[in-house]
Amino acid sequence: MKYSFLGYKREDGSVGVRNHVLILPTTVCASHVAKLIAEGVPGTVAMPHEHGCAQKGADLDQTRRILIGIARNPNIAAVLVIGLGCETISVQEIKEGVISSKKPLETLVIQESGGTRGTVQKGVKIAKEFLDYSSGLNREDVDAGYLVIGTQCGGSDACSGISANPASGYASDLVIKAGGTVILAETTEMIGAEHLLAERATNKDIADQIINLVHRVEDRAKFLGVDMRGANPAPGNIAGGITTLEEKSLGAIVKAGSDIVREVVEYGVRPTQKGLVIMDSPGQDTASMAGELASGAQIITFTTGRGSPTGSPIAPVIKIATNSIMFQNMIDNMDINAGTIIDGDEIPQDVGQRIFQEILEVASGKLTKSELLGHREISIDRLSPFF
Repeated sequence: MKYSFLGYKREDGSVGVRNHVLILPTTVCASHVAKLIAEGVPGTVAMPHEHGCAQKGADLDQTRRILIGIARNPNIAAVLVIGLGCETISVQEIKEGVISSKKPLETLVIQESGGTRGTVQKGVKIAKEFLDYSSGLNREDVDAGYLVIGTQCGGSDACSGISANPASGYASDLVIKAGGTVILAETTEMIGAEHLLAERATNKDIADQIINLVHRVEDRAKFLGVDMRGANPAPGNIAGGITTLEEKSLGAIVKAGSDIVREVVEYGVRPTQKGLVIMDSPGQDTASMAGELASGAQIITFTTGRGSPTGSPIAPVIKIATNSIMFQNMIDNMDINAGTIIDGDEIPQDVGQRIFQEILEVASGKLTKSELLGHREISIDRLSPFF
């Protein structure tokens, strides 16, 4: 059966499920100005962050990659890049990285544009022009094979591995069968289960990459002298009934379904293969989602047992509750209740089919609860301290 959705075709061949005008600061020093511009032009979205200056080496490269990747995301119709003028990531670098997407892009530098007031005034004018442009774009019927879905779980509980995550996994399989791509992230939540993912790798090289990802994060914790079990499983996970990191990982990996692993990519790198892809990322939800957005994900499916309200600045986040009690307590935040599996009313395949249908409807324009509530949380992972 062929599946489709109503999306925005982009000049670079990708398809967006949203049509945002993004106001993107290159550095924390430009974040407030970007926010003021977005507030002055309702319908645009800013992405304030704390990075872009006093970074060096791989850490700098990673932040630059995430900012460029998010600006290139298919959900973005046009980009206004705001820089301070003396940061380590310049507006020109972002422009050069985004230009291949062929979307409208302009840059402003605060130190050259009259400071805060002058930059906001100029930025508002540009943002209004971009909003006029994006408003003239229409949704078109496109094949579901254009979908790139990021998977997340946050605030996991004892129900996660037997309700929402298997259901999410079934939906992931349906996305892949329809020709799309699914990204499994959160490397720390693969520890103890990495061998099961490696067994599903399409070849030995990819299997070795999966094992090495986990060894790398373990070695980083050892180098820092940190016992990651103090943060993963988190106190909330333990209160929700999860006892060990391995138990959490075994439940977490099933949200990616049962397909073979076709590629392993670094944090924020766009996949070159369709199907199931593993992306290295931290277990922290908003930082992990930033990597998936930079990798091209248009939608995030997010399972939660304790109840996480977080959303995203540029992509709809579908919240899937693992148990009915939390679903009722946070019904304004949750999109789908997988607690029906625990209740004995449905099986994972039933809920997975509902999640897949929700993905298609959200891709066609249906707003998620996090969008309706204005949740736009995001953070970018760090590899080293500021210098």
